Amino acid sequence: MRVVIAGGHGKIALLLEGLLAERGDSATALVRNPDHFIDVRNVGAVPVHCDLESADVASVAEYLTGAEAAVFAAGAGPGSGTERKDTVDRGAAALFAEAAELAGVRRHVQIGSMGADRADQAGDDVFGVYLRAKAAAERDLRERDLDWTILRPGSLTDGLPTGRVHLAEHVARGAVSRADVAAVLVALLDTPATVGRTLELVEGGTPIADAVAQLD
Repeated sequence: MRVVIAGGHGKIALLLEGLLAERGDSATALVRNPDHFIDVRNVGAVPVHCDLESADVASVAEYLTGAEAAVFAAGAGPGSGTERKDTVDRGAAALFAEAAELAGVRRHVQIGSMGADRADQAGDDVFGVYLRAKAAAERDLRERDLDWTILRPGSLTDGLPTGRVHLAEHVARGAVSRADVAAVLVALLDTPATVGRTLELVEGGTPIADAVAQLD
């Protein structure tokens, strides 16, 4: 399976690319900064220079052509300010989804955020703007003719993978390692029953394969 990953140098994306490479899949990573190509190559993925804040739909669709799946793992990141929360967390997500439609790549997994369903109650601080951008990106994706899944992780940590999670449409707030998020993304890509689902994820007691299988 060939997977194209937006935000290909992000922490979750690099872990995902490594997992895909380990099992023999091909990952193409869209990367904004060419200086980060070496990190992408080191985990077994193919880097492509693409800034989703300035790229056009047709050029992004070219990178997606021939892929079996697309994963949106980009984010403006801490300290980026309110403007980039909109241009990346909403705008880039919509552009990537539109490009997937144009390229005929139906399977689409998008990383969101817990709390996006309550974004209208958020304040006007940076986090509130972030949640509203994520919520807008979710609404945009749900309206597209794609086989989409939205994954909303809880608070992210850099801890070691546990391989055990709580995955459902609604879960209590909690934390989850980026490594476990990456492993869940791989499982979601393999599971057609998750199409059309918005799922929340925190650490838990259920092995990842069982947690995803139970969604059938």
